[in-house]
Amino acid sequence: MPQKFDPLHYPYPSRRSLVYAQNGMVATSQPLAAQAGLEALKKGGNAIDAAVAAAVCLTVTEPTSNGIGSDAFALVWTGGRLHGLNASGPSPALLTASVVREKGYQEMPGLGWLPVTVPGAPAAWKELSKKWGKLSLKETFLPAIEYARGGFPVSPVTAQLWGRAVNKYREGRGEEFKYWFDTYAPGGKAPGPGQFVRLPDHASTLESIAETDGESFYHGELAEKIDSFSRRYNGFLRGDDLNNYHPFLVDPISTDYRDFRIYELPPNGQGLIVIMALNVLKQLQLDDRYDHNALHRQIEAIKLAFADGFESITDPARMTTPLEELLSENYARQKSSLIGMSAASYGRKQNSGGGTVYLAAADGEGNMVSYIQSNYEGFGSGLVVPGTGIALQNRGKEFSLDPGHCNYLEPGKRTYHTIIPGFLFNKDKPLGPFGLMGGYMQPQGHVQVILNIANYGLNPQAALDAPRWQWVSDNLVAVEHSLPVHLARSLADRGHVINYSHELSGFGRGQIIWRDPETCVLCGATEPRADGTVAAW
Repeated sequence: MPQKFDPLHYPYPSRRSLVYAQNGMVATSQPLAAQAGLEALKKGGNAIDAAVAAAVCLTVTEPTSNGIGSDAFALVWTGGRLHGLNASGPSPALLTASVVREKGYQEMPGLGWLPVTVPGAPAAWKELSKKWGKLSLKETFLPAIEYARGGFPVSPVTAQLWGRAVNKYREGRGEEFKYWFDTYAPGGKAPGPGQFVRLPDHASTLESIAETDGESFYHGELAEKIDSFSRRYNGFLRGDDLNNYHPFLVDPISTDYRDFRIYELPPNGQGLIVIMALNVLKQLQLDDRYDHNALHRQIEAIKLAFADGFESITDPARMTTPLEELLSENYARQKSSLIGMSAASYGRKQNSGGGTVYLAAADGEGNMVSYIQSNYEGFGSGLVVPGTGIALQNRGKEFSLDPGHCNYLEPGKRTYHTIIPGFLFNKDKPLGPFGLMGGYMQPQGHVQVILNIANYGLNPQAALDAPRWQWVSDNLVAVEHSLPVHLARSLADRGHVINYSHELSGFGRGQIIWRDPETCVLCGATEPRADGTVAAW
């Protein structure tokens, strides 16, 4: 660890070069979306406008992971303060656990109307733009609309995920699933890498949202189309669910770790797990050696944090365990005392697949945005509102059908949410946004990136490049092939069940932007596990 933290000259090489700029920067998992954000900056917009432009463009160019029917969360540094935005949608008012059970399910399904919740992303775009942006939605939406109508070439990782989705949505039974194929897989085939795709319905929908400043989705023609589609196929989402929806501002939660302060959003997101795990690791006082002892403790801390997170995180209005208790030093001390020399099993379900995009944006004025948007799994529920390109998310799959569980399905309730944006401070100075996508991998990835920086002295790109592990369930841990074999064997000796995986996207796909507090120079990094790019000016 350097004597003085220097964000521009942090040591250790990486497979990709860091990107530097001063006027603005956008890092995303898809190059065209990053360029759309940069266009917003060059038009006179700020980092908030750039984030909105990139987010909307990602619904077109990477529909395998997000869409107009997604949820979204954001951390925004502007005006000398860090703001949190929760744009997750609740379950429909007509949907109850008894209805789900009556249909023969013992747990929430992933396809069809039952897991569909109110989309929050369009409200997030409107709220961010109205509260902190400089440009109109018509201006920030323009690149996305042009790509949707005029066409775009599909990126390699996106093409791979698109192909998997075609196979998955063939499992859908009923006429209502045909609209997904009409929109995203005409002829039953997914586009290959570099293949040109047009999404004209998507373009018309984005134009409607932009021209009405977001109103048509929740109170106008689009809301009516969603309501009509749901009624036609015995769904539960109604116009009133959309009419009554609004995102809300929240105060971020945080913890200190070495020279850094890490910020996350509070529940219903799982950012709390990041904070709890880091607080446990602080008690253990990890040194700067990247060895099997350190990895073992990290894995055990994550397992402990997840065990409590799964039992406590839900709609913030319905949480039964006080947030202060989970964030307390006393909690961290108690949990750290449980970590011994061998792997321990705390039980819990297998990790689900992800369907998420994460982006970071910054401008020359000092504004910075950490933004994440998701369908939950791939394209979501397999339902696309006819003639609109709106793929409805399946976020409700996270709900429990156990009446004694805090995340029990109830009407109008927000479920446990996997997507989390992060933000990093160097002591009391804002350093910048970071994050990665990938279901339950997200808190694990956040912790590993932070430790790569704080403990092992890696620069942002090297911190993203480094080998990753993922706790899956019980004592099963998936690891990337780049993790040294001797470390994997040592973990196995401690009782961890190690599974080497070739699946790069399963270990998260992230972005980082740092802003030097003294020179104001921006420094950006993006994942080698994605089609990512850093667009800079």
